[in-house]
Amino acid sequence: MDDPILIWGAGAIGGILGAYWARAGVPVSMVDIVPDHVNICATEGLAIEGPVETFRQVVPCVTPDQLTGTYSRIVLAVKAQATEAALVQLQPHLRADGYVLSAQNGLNEHVIATHIGAERTIGAFVNYGADWIEPGRILFGNRGAVVVGEIDGTPRDRTRELHTLLKIFEPDAVLSDDIWAYLWGKLGYGAMLFATALTPDSMTENFADPARGPALIGLAREVMRTAVAEGVNPKPFNGFDPAAFMPNAPEAAGKQSLADLAAFNAKTAKTHTGIYRDLAVRKRKTEVDPQVGAVAQIAAGHGIDTPLLRRLVELIHDIEDGKRKMSVETFHELTKVLT
Repeated sequence: MDDPILIWGAGAIGGILGAYWARAGVPVSMVDIVPDHVNICATEGLAIEGPVETFRQVVPCVTPDQLTGTYSRIVLAVKAQATEAALVQLQPHLRADGYVLSAQNGLNEHVIATHIGAERTIGAFVNYGADWIEPGRILFGNRGAVVVGEIDGTPRDRTRELHTLLKIFEPDAVLSDDIWAYLWGKLGYGAMLFATALTPDSMTENFADPARGPALIGLAREVMRTAVAEGVNPKPFNGFDPAAFMPNAPEAAGKQSLADLAAFNAKTAKTHTGIYRDLAVRKRKTEVDPQVGAVAQIAAGHGIDTPLLRRLVELIHDIEDGKRKMSVETFHELTKVLT
């Protein structure tokens, strides 16, 4: 583990990993596109704040144009829509025998594999609550599931090493032989989280509202149906129970999972999703296309209709483009799809 790890993207996910690893003495460097953030991380130190733990840690950090050298271990932690561009920039810095670990939301492992090869691509699932607040500050709102695994399902020495590294940050981190099961589970949960961002309400308020339940359940069902068609059996985590949204699952099971998700999110200092922050605070594009839109495209390839997912993509785009406001009324444009 003397070989430095490079984290590409020092935001909510990558920044926390970098700070924890650096504090533990693991050789690590970070790359980020925000110069002010880069400067603070490398000089004053990155501040991790919130109820989980509060500390400040200096982590070597540069912008992409300042990066030199090559690395055998690169953790990709950028937004899904930035994956392609980041891969173009990082490839000259990836050693011939190196790999990229995707610490992202979505199915970015497929994209990475097309660039560098499946044998050099590793998947990770993260569900801890974190927000990039401003340059040099990241909120660590709550602990959540963390899983790592080879995309072909065969654990190797490198995956066992990564598992050891992740346990520095999350003691309950899991080494899995079925990472796709977790990634597809997160897509089901993620579709519901995108729906919560249609409103200014917290995640808990959305999950706890009976009137919003049918649309939320319907979204997860469309994703789970697609996962089954892909030959994946999604796994549960942090209140999300994939079995509750499978075809023919009883309505009560879906409602119970929503109640469990409301309870889980009620305990975090991160009250709203990163999607909400993208729309309401940072005023930038979300990951809706490479996440929700990607599932809809995969479903279409299997002949599966996903009217709720497709409508959700449209509504998020409307908010991004200033055509709609975040509101309960906007959320219920989804409910109308069910009638």
